[in-house]
Amino acid sequence: MDDLKAKYLAQIADATDENALEAVRLAAVGKKGEVALKMRELGKMTPEERQVAGPALNALKDEINAALAAKKSGLADAALDARLRTEWLDVTLPTRPRRTGTLHPISQVSEEITAIFAELGFSVAEGPRVDTDWYNFDALNIPGHHPARAEMDTFYMHRAEGDNRNPHVLRTHTSPVQIRSMEKMGAPLRIICPGGVYRADYDQTHTPMFHQVEGLALDKNISMANLKWVLEQFFAAFFEIDGIKTRFRASHFPFTEPSAEVDIQCSWVDGQLKIGEGDDWMEVLGSGMVHPKVIAAGGIDPDIYQGFAFGIGIDRLAMLKYGIPDLRAFFESDLRWLRHYGFSCLDVPTLHGGLSR
Repeated sequence: MDDLKAKYLAQIADATDENALEAVRLAAVGKKGEVALKMRELGKMTPEERQVAGPALNALKDEINAALAAKKSGLADAALDARLRTEWLDVTLPTRPRRTGTLHPISQVSEEITAIFAELGFSVAEGPRVDTDWYNFDALNIPGHHPARAEMDTFYMHRAEGDNRNPHVLRTHTSPVQIRSMEKMGAPLRIICPGGVYRADYDQTHTPMFHQVEGLALDKNISMANLKWVLEQFFAAFFEIDGIKTRFRASHFPFTEPSAEVDIQCSWVDGQLKIGEGDDWMEVLGSGMVHPKVIAAGGIDPDIYQGFAFGIGIDRLAMLKYGIPDLRAFFESDLRWLRHYGFSCLDVPTLHGGLSR
């Protein structure tokens, strides 16, 4: 055994790479190695001989395995040192100027909207993009015969045959988040619900997926006057124009009563749109006082609480503020377009520091 020990410890010390080390391991302690063959001879020995040879063989095996492990670790360290000597980087070199990323206009405008409404006391609420038609339609007082519930306008999820549960849809607005927030937090409540929504439409000003932000405020004494003030504050901050004029026109939405579409002052000069001046008007959002049935669907007593709600297209606001002519470009993943319209990822919008570049 002393001869075996000296033999294999020398071979382990002389191994120059892991392949050579593995060959030594197989020859020494592999299934057909010399130490294994010696252990098989224990059965032919007398009990007295086994008491001496058995522990000695186990000690030899353990010593060889320990030497193998130490050598393997040493070879790995040596290989890493050699690699580090050949692979190096001069961290003092200047960075490449185009390596800095840019924020998508949708992300930028979403951050701007969030910053404005945070100053007005609104928190951000989120919900699932795939929801039941109860949250998407029924809870919002949208009847079964409403055109918005047709398959030509709404993406319905596949249902297995015999499945009688409420069908699921890709949400057509972020209003389901309002219902879930009312169920979870109760009243009083002030939230905005930004996120992606889906409708079956595609042209220069419509895409199958787009982004909305909806707002909801519930309390005991809220009125349309509060809604008007909040929206005027938002437009003035977002477009960075003091005293921007708004116009409310009577409309109809199933989830609000009374309902109003909101226009902002604008002008067209030589084909160029200018917000906040002139004699023309542009529709930008829908709003109104929350219908009592919607409040009740959220688990809140409509005889005690009332409130207002509004919905704005984030994509449309980005197009108006930053002069983007085609909505489809938002989703084409063109780096040239993003470098032109993108924003610095370190330029966090705030009201005191400025919303945009």
